[in-house]
Amino acid sequence: MARRPLPRILTDSAPLARMANFASLARGREFARTAADSASDVFHPLITIGRGLRRLAVAARGRWDATPKESRGPLLFFIGACVLVVALVPYGPLLALIAVMAAGAWAGRERTPVVTGPSEAETERLRALYEALVPYLSAEGDPAPLYTHGGDWERVFGAYAFDDNGRLERLQLKYPAYFTDGEDRSRARIEQVLYAKAGRGREYHFAWDELANQLTVTVLGALPADIAAQRFVTSPGETVLGFTDPDSVQRTLPVDGADGTRDAPPVVWRTGPRSTEPHLLALGQSGSGTTTLLRSIALQALAHGDVLAVDGTGTGEFGCLVGRRGVLAVESGLAGALAALEWASQETERRLVAANRARQSGRPVPDDTRRPLWIVVDRPTALSHLAAAEGRDDPQRWLQVPLRHGRAAQVTVVVADQFESADLLSDPVRAHTKARVVLGTATAEEVRAVLGAPPHTTPTASVPPGRGYARLGSGPVLRVQVPATPDPFDDATSEAHREAVLALLPERTAPDDTESLATVDGGSAPSDPARANGADGADGVDEAEPSAAEPVGAAARVSIVKGGDARTVTGGSREALSADR
Repeated sequence: MARRPLPRILTDSAPLARMANFASLARGREFARTAADSASDVFHPLITIGRGLRRLAVAARGRWDATPKESRGPLLFFIGACVLVVALVPYGPLLALIAVMAAGAWAGRERTPVVTGPSEAETERLRALYEALVPYLSAEGDPAPLYTHGGDWERVFGAYAFDDNGRLERLQLKYPAYFTDGEDRSRARIEQVLYAKAGRGREYHFAWDELANQLTVTVLGALPADIAAQRFVTSPGETVLGFTDPDSVQRTLPVDGADGTRDAPPVVWRTGPRSTEPHLLALGQSGSGTTTLLRSIALQALAHGDVLAVDGTGTGEFGCLVGRRGVLAVESGLAGALAALEWASQETERRLVAANRARQSGRPVPDDTRRPLWIVVDRPTALSHLAAAEGRDDPQRWLQVPLRHGRAAQVTVVVADQFESADLLSDPVRAHTKARVVLGTATAEEVRAVLGAPPHTTPTASVPPGRGYARLGSGPVLRVQVPATPDPFDDATSEAHREAVLALLPERTAPDDTESLATVDGGSAPSDPARANGADGADGVDEAEPSAAEPVGAAARVSIVKGGDARTVTGGSREALSADR
């Protein structure tokens, strides 16, 4: 039987030889690679110097090509002179060689490539923001739409910046010319989308440029909350409501903060005969800082005028002003508030009559009509509710004359109340208070309803006390942080804030344990103690008849018993106010 031959692959030695050649070739490649890496490490300095010399040569060639032909001769002469000097100096060639090698090493060093453009995560965020704007900034029939699904976001986002945490910090975008950027509702829709996609919990500023069809979104930092009550550098007739962003106003004031003295941009409210917004209205939630704002305004007003304070809450928020020079009265009861506000109304009329008679006769205006009178009323709607329950007059009715004619009579009215009671404010209060402040947490609709214009920022859900928005007349809406001016008699007040408020209070003109708020212009008490005490506790009020020789512009006198009904007021054509029980 014949034996079958073995397969050729088992008898032929050529495949085995090829496998051996492949193994030797792989070992050779690995050896060559190892040798190249070792040589690269050994000759790395020479490679760096050579790369640098090549870069210097390319730069020199470019400089030579950029040199005008008429300047090449003097340049060659200068280079030759330098070479000659180097050759003649001792050790000159060696030093020149060392300098050239050092320059080559510096020019040939490996530079870390600068990362340009957004990262992958930032790109995804910008793309998502672009896609979210497509339904609002696109229209059918647009031949070249800027916003399309899956479009190029780099066409519309001209500038952008991110913080260290990868959150959007600044964005500038273009929008089509047909977008209705003049309508507040359309703007609010775009701002809401940007606020949701850029990250909630922060406050954004939206700057609309209607001429260039551009919108710039900027993240705003927190306003400084470490500024306490202090003596601000202002002129008479100027009141600091708070402090705002540096780019919102063109003025700064030196203030003392937690980190020392610095300059801060203030929101200055100007009052007086030439003011376009002589009266102020502040609204906010409970604990938002409206009473703090009134207390800060009263302390600043006492530097140049007189203050009449009415506390509708009845909690004694203005107790620190009792018995101080320039404080005409501090009332927290309904009877006292009615009498004080009635006197303020008559005092405004008296000032108008005295000033008019003086001008008609060619004489200067009496001095007692020039001193500013501030009427500070906190929560008047609470007093209106009590008056309606007891069948008495609305205290807001007596604010009508000071509000309408106060600017000419140097009388300023400041009113503060809460949002839920804003509908109970009288028409004169809402019509004549052109300076407005909104404090605390508020929606854009609430801010617009009070200030008459929407804010250019997104209100945050949580704000510190005294934080809000302010608008003076028809000016822009500004962010504002009211200086910390707490009640110094409150146990929760810190010692630093207590000392700051007490330092601003004028000196006392009445004993600390007095039971009456008896105040006269200039700080003197009433001459008749019986009148100050309400005629020995009687329910009626003694009538005070002026003498025939008393001038029209005589100083007004207020004598109000704290917590009682007896009131005695002297001033102008009407000499006495009676308080109905």
